[in-house]
Amino acid sequence: MVKAMKVKILYFASLREALGCSREELELSAEVTTLGALRAFLASRGESWQALGAGRNVRAALNQRMADPEAVLAAGDEVAFFPPVTGG
Repeated sequence: MVKAMKVKILYFASLREALGCSREELELSAEVTTLGALRAFLASRGESWQALGAGRNVRAALNQRMADPEAVLAAGDEVAFFPPVTGG
């Protein structure tokens, strides 16, 4: 039996505003093993969570490094989601 793992998730900028929270600790089921799977799981939570849905321009970092959806999660990881940064 695979044990669930806990990760810390941070939300920044317009995502924080859309979701109404800036951070949470979440115990993930055994099926959520990658950054992409986590994002899909979060998007499935409901209407405001669609801000993280497929096709949305959202960047992600794993333990303070930019990461791809295929990045594998481990217990105690810190995940951050944020919109792309624009300069001007």
